[in-house]
Amino acid sequence: MRWPLGRPTTVRARIVALALAPVVALTVLWSFAMVSVTAELRALIRLQGVYDDFGTPVDTAVGQIQIERRLSAAYLGARLDTATAADLLAQQRSTDRAVDAMRHAIQDGDRGRLSGRQRQSLDAMVAATGKLEKLRARVLSREISWDSAVADYSALVEPGFDVESTLTALQAGQLARESQVVIELVRVREFVSREDALVAGARAAGRLTDRQYDTLTATIEDRRVFERTYVPDLPSDSRALFERFQRGQLHRSLVNGEDALLRAGADRAGAAVAANTWRSTTDRAVKQYMLLCTRSAENSGARGRAFAYRELTKAAVVGVAGLLAVGLSLWFAWRGARRISRRLETLRDAADLLTARQLPALMARLSAGEHVDAVTEAPPLAAGEAGDDEIGDVGRSFNRARLAAVEAAVTQAGLRRGLFAVLLNIARRNQALVHRQLKLVDTLERRTEDPVVLGELFRIDHLTTRMRRHAESLIILSGATPGRRWRRPVPIADVVSSAVGEIEDYTRVVVPPMPEVGVAADAVADVVHLVAELLENAAVFSPPHTQVTLRTAVVGQGFALEIDDRGLGLDADQLTEAHRTLTDPDAFDPTRHDRLGLYVVGRLAARHGIEVTLRASAYGGTTAVVLLPRAVLAEAAAEGEPGRAERRLREVPAGERRPVPVPGTPAAPALPTRTRQASLAPELRTEPAPSDTRDLDADEMRAVFGAFQRGLERGRRGLPTETEEPSDIQEGTPADDEQ
Repeated sequence: MRWPLGRPTTVRARIVALALAPVVALTVLWSFAMVSVTAELRALIRLQGVYDDFGTPVDTAVGQIQIERRLSAAYLGARLDTATAADLLAQQRSTDRAVDAMRHAIQDGDRGRLSGRQRQSLDAMVAATGKLEKLRARVLSREISWDSAVADYSALVEPGFDVESTLTALQAGQLARESQVVIELVRVREFVSREDALVAGARAAGRLTDRQYDTLTATIEDRRVFERTYVPDLPSDSRALFERFQRGQLHRSLVNGEDALLRAGADRAGAAVAANTWRSTTDRAVKQYMLLCTRSAENSGARGRAFAYRELTKAAVVGVAGLLAVGLSLWFAWRGARRISRRLETLRDAADLLTARQLPALMARLSAGEHVDAVTEAPPLAAGEAGDDEIGDVGRSFNRARLAAVEAAVTQAGLRRGLFAVLLNIARRNQALVHRQLKLVDTLERRTEDPVVLGELFRIDHLTTRMRRHAESLIILSGATPGRRWRRPVPIADVVSSAVGEIEDYTRVVVPPMPEVGVAADAVADVVHLVAELLENAAVFSPPHTQVTLRTAVVGQGFALEIDDRGLGLDADQLTEAHRTLTDPDAFDPTRHDRLGLYVVGRLAARHGIEVTLRASAYGGTTAVVLLPRAVLAEAAAEGEPGRAERRLREVPAGERRPVPVPGTPAAPALPTRTRQASLAPELRTEPAPSDTRDLDADEMRAVFGAFQRGLERGRRGLPTETEEPSDIQEGTPADDEQ
């Protein structure tokens, strides 16, 4: 089913809609019944007005046709007589005026008040009077006998009785019977008028044929039978009128005249009654019957209107009661729907409270390590459990689901803590092993002079450095703090250089000159890790032949570092998701393994109040902007003081050791250089010392770079170039790092 204004969107609206459908159907049926019942009552009320507008003109026209019928019979029965013809022509003009008035009333009146049956009977009367002119022509030309003329005129007035019947007829009941009786008594008047016409024709002709006499006697008998049959059926008031008339002199004169006609026979019927006496009697009888029928019809109409008003009053009371019942039904439906809707809204609010506030707060407490009792944190919802109906069942099911959700959250938090503890334990073990591996590699580098071996050791050293960073990432994601510590602030140049050394494609990173700004000791390790993660992302997500460039500046809020790559960049949705990861690192999702680096950066940034933002780069890639606040910055160690810079980029013996300039790295003092195999006897040398102009391969270049970094470290600390391992160069033992 399609709703005309769209589907209901709430339970209340749907319940009201369900109740509205049968209510509307019952209202329609009630309205139909009321219209059907009151239609007859309204017809009773309109009866008098309708009969006055349509029935009275018809009745007047019928009376004039009846008079014209009598004069036509007299004209045709006698010899051609100028006086009789003049009387007939005068009556025809009177009849025409009555017929024209009838036609005007029928055709121009308010026919909307009429039923189809009533309009049909009126139209039939108009059509019957249309034959009047043709009948008159035959009468005036004496082409028709007087008795045939009486029959034809009688046929013209017959539809008038049907009009009166339809205008006053009801469907059923005593009133309908009374109206029909009155209509039948109207025919008594017609019988008297027909008797008068037949007698006038017989007197003019001087005799009656047997057929004409039979017609006269049948008309007399019909009048008497109708009067005897229908007068007793009238109500008391109307019956009393007819009984009073029957006891009067006029009725006795009519009956005596009819008896004389019946005794005279066909030959003497014309002379059986005196002309003047019969004419006076029939004229007055016709008028009296007309008055009696009119009074009876008025009595019936009055009773009908009274009955209609009573019934309409009852119908109005019933209608108002029905409307009240409909209104109460809708009110009860709306009230019940509101009560159900409120209970459902209570359940909805409880569910929203659970999902929007209680569960997040519970997860935050569980993440903080608090002990949580599921039963206490998920008390039953009393409003939801109230009632034994379906909503009560839903409330109880919701409470069970609520408790299960809290228990699942507690269990999940425990599993998560256990998982993080396992990760942290593994990461700590790996970190300890990496530290030991770094010390071992450092020792081997100091003891080895073979450049090939030194190059391989440098690769191992670089891989170990990256392994250490990944182990620290696990520790950070587990919620703990890595063990590396510095005792003094470190220049930002050393911090960035150390971060560059912790990624695989460090050779693609272009480091600009750095201002003399230091990073606080407690933030050095985290800043190195943060910058290294961003550098590695930039290098991984950009083509291998491109460079990763850095820009630095001291700004009003601290120190800004911008990292540009030349990759494909991120679209708007990806940038939004990446920013969400950076700003909400606690919502760590282990399934998003492709964003582990961003989670690590977000947690490190949140730990020190560092602001990290991503934006589209002018080079077509992505620019990461790192804003170090003033709380993270500190004055760097002076030249010559033992600084605690990252040591992973170190000196590697590889022939002649010369300082190789690195962009952004401060220049080292006058460092000593050594020539390969220069201290050996000539006979022990296996090859001549290499020339300074010889091109270096990639391994030798890495060795030279490591040697320079190592020499730079020693030069800053004022240490000798021997292979001793001064204690100030070390980061600290694993035990120290993990404290």
